[in-house]
Amino acid sequence: CCCCPRCCGERESRTPEELTILGETHEEEDEILPRKDYESLDYDRCINDPYLEVLEIMDNKKAQRYEAVKWVMVFAIGVCTGLVGLFVDFFVRLFTQLKFRVVQSSVEECTEKGCLALSLLELLGFNLTFVFLASLLVLIQPVAAGSGIPEIKCYLNGVKVPGVVRLRTVVCKAMGVLFSVAGGLFVGKEGPMIHSGAVVGAGLPQFQSISLRKIHFNFPYFRSDRDKRDFVSAGAAAGVAAAFGAPIGGTLFSLEEGSSFWNQGLTWKVLFCSMAATFTLNFFRSGIQFGSWGSFQLPGLLNFGEFKCSESDKKCHLWTAVDLGFFILMGIVGGLLGATFNCLNKRLAKYRMRNVHPKPKLVRVLESLLVSLTTTVVVFIASMVLGECRQMSSTSHSGNDTLSLQGTSEDVNSSIKTFFCPNETYNDMATLFFNPQESAILQLFHQDGTFSPVTLSLFFLLYFLLSCWTYGISVPSGLFVPSLLCGAAFGRLVANLLKSYIGLDHIYSGTFALIGAAAFLGGVVRMTISLTVILIESTNEITYGLPIMITLMVAKWTGDFFNKGIYDIHVNLRGVPLLEWETEVEMDKLRASDIMEPNLTYVYPHTRIQSLVSILRTTVHHAFPVVTENRGNEREFMKGNQLISNNIKFKKSSILTRAGEQRKRSQSMKSYPSSELRNMCDEHIATEEPPEKEDLLQQMLERRYTPYPNLYPDQSPSEEWTMEERFRPLTFHGLILRSQLVTLLVRGVCYSESQSSASQPRLSHAEMSEDYPRYPDIHDLDLTLLNPRMIVDVTPYMNPSPFAVSPNTHVSQVFNLFRTMGLRHLPVVNAVGEIVGIITRHNLTHEFLQARLRQHYQT
Repeated sequence: CCCCPRCCGERESRTPEELTILGETHEEEDEILPRKDYESLDYDRCINDPYLEVLEIMDNKKAQRYEAVKWVMVFAIGVCTGLVGLFVDFFVRLFTQLKFRVVQSSVEECTEKGCLALSLLELLGFNLTFVFLASLLVLIQPVAAGSGIPEIKCYLNGVKVPGVVRLRTVVCKAMGVLFSVAGGLFVGKEGPMIHSGAVVGAGLPQFQSISLRKIHFNFPYFRSDRDKRDFVSAGAAAGVAAAFGAPIGGTLFSLEEGSSFWNQGLTWKVLFCSMAATFTLNFFRSGIQFGSWGSFQLPGLLNFGEFKCSESDKKCHLWTAVDLGFFILMGIVGGLLGATFNCLNKRLAKYRMRNVHPKPKLVRVLESLLVSLTTTVVVFIASMVLGECRQMSSTSHSGNDTLSLQGTSEDVNSSIKTFFCPNETYNDMATLFFNPQESAILQLFHQDGTFSPVTLSLFFLLYFLLSCWTYGISVPSGLFVPSLLCGAAFGRLVANLLKSYIGLDHIYSGTFALIGAAAFLGGVVRMTISLTVILIESTNEITYGLPIMITLMVAKWTGDFFNKGIYDIHVNLRGVPLLEWETEVEMDKLRASDIMEPNLTYVYPHTRIQSLVSILRTTVHHAFPVVTENRGNEREFMKGNQLISNNIKFKKSSILTRAGEQRKRSQSMKSYPSSELRNMCDEHIATEEPPEKEDLLQQMLERRYTPYPNLYPDQSPSEEWTMEERFRPLTFHGLILRSQLVTLLVRGVCYSESQSSASQPRLSHAEMSEDYPRYPDIHDLDLTLLNPRMIVDVTPYMNPSPFAVSPNTHVSQVFNLFRTMGLRHLPVVNAVGEIVGIITRHNLTHEFLQARLRQHYQT
């Protein structure tokens, strides 16, 4: 080690979570653990007194009005998402056509004059300018980088990713992706459309914006994480529908990729939102491009066209039963290629975390420009040098219907490039590289002319490497279209080889290109149900259902043998505590008592302001149990009967003494601007045990680690082991959130000792949720306005009936309850109503359960 011992020692002493926050990992394990600083969303309703008051005045008429408003909002989300897609598509098409028109005319002129370097400089000027603008937009809002699908998947799973659904995010995302695509990067605009739709779904029903503070309407509906989650699900589905013209596929995507809770009503709303997005985009695109408003000829941003054999070729079939064997083999190869792609991209992402992200933001912009420069040079040289002149088929220049696409303004032949090739021939490499990606996909799907196997191999290799390098740089970028294009080249290559070397003349090249695209995309993203339906809807050919489904299943199974999907990999790299669909079978060896957090920070039903402020300022917990001390059970607790009956095990390292906790709280209150409280804290600290007696504290911890059942009935605790230091039985009454406590303090909800709790001001449900989703922070609270001796009655605002489990509950039951109901905190309560621990999302992550299972095997 070349560094000093002190520096090395500090690096080694950091916890995995701290290393993750700093973008570092353990070199030996090369593993990033879930971070604890991610906040969970609360999809469970808080049934407190203000909410019950709302229910009391709720009748059928008001419930129907609420439902009608929700349907209107769902329709508005679909329309707005379609308009966002229209905006992106219009300007991408405009900038791309301008760029290729200028550069192509320059290439044609310089072919004769010998000034191709000037054409390359023109192409570099366009691409570098567009990519630079895209990078600047990501600097404004960093969460706008990438496709956004991992972030939305986390949100629907119940994790709050900062800034992921803000207005600034969707503006930077939509504008940035059009510059990225127009800049010639190997990215797609379909993935960011999903993120954009989710942001529209989250923000539109709120009728307010943090970015534009003047936008604020008194709209009393949908002020909870539960409602916002439903709208984000609908918006994400609308994004898929607008991107691919696949409303059913969008609905299934939202279901498959994250939503933790689903019901029939939500299914209808999401499908309706997807339909609204699809037909809004279709209506305006058809009207703008064809002038026939209301014709609905262009269903999505990416249209695969119509697959059909030439009428003159009687032997041609779209696919036969014999082809299924080849499709399965292509699925295996696609899974292997996808696993390789994901492995390389993961290594690149880790390299960026260690060497690019910690540096100034300008380095990220320079990396994006370097990728753009390399991509442009490779595309230009490959198009001019590596291409072959291939003979056009007789149907190509005669305008056969097999090459025309329903609902598109361009014929496939219009995108054929003839650089350096004589008449009746075309440059196959330039036709693939020197076109928008959608046009290249259509060429591989529908071009009757042949592509050289060497050209297809080189194209696949270059596109594979460059798209892998590009995904993860600081620009908005999607992965669907590059994966489809890579896979289509692979499938077309297989079709050429089967035709040329095996003599299978009956096969249809477009089908093999489609199956290759499905195999590679499935190997990268590992989606099955939704991707199958999306591809079927995009091709408008139901007969492709079976081969696409089989190919995607085989590709997923093959890829899962080596690593996870690309989106799950990036979720893990961020350290997000994502919950899978279910736990592994061996996890049922654990119980709730094995994984819970026994060290609780709690509040009493009637608590002084000084205690509440101390708790809120010295902890980062987002919920606190409301308890009373069960003194009646102390004797039985000392005998250990309760612990024996519930099989509770405590870990030494996770137990803190009550005296130590109180000392920490008291020290934090020295800054409280009240002399009365300072004196109280000082008196309390003066009467405490000297902190130098570390040996005594260690002995107490060691004795506490010994379970209470080991105490003999006639054995009494030592004088140093006071009852206050024990885990006194705590009767559980409910849960109250940090945001609720801070709201009560901000609004002065309290009463004095000389009064009864009935004199405390009451807040309505609308007042409690007025600051949603950004509640005040306790550190921003003006403490001079608070009287520390005042008392807060939290019982009207706590949730008195949260979901709870017993200590003996198996982990699979705990996991299913937590994930299905979208919980944030799950108390562990024993048979007599005493809380003994609490379970959060972090306690149910795969890494945490694996660690506890290893401890279980050791003990």
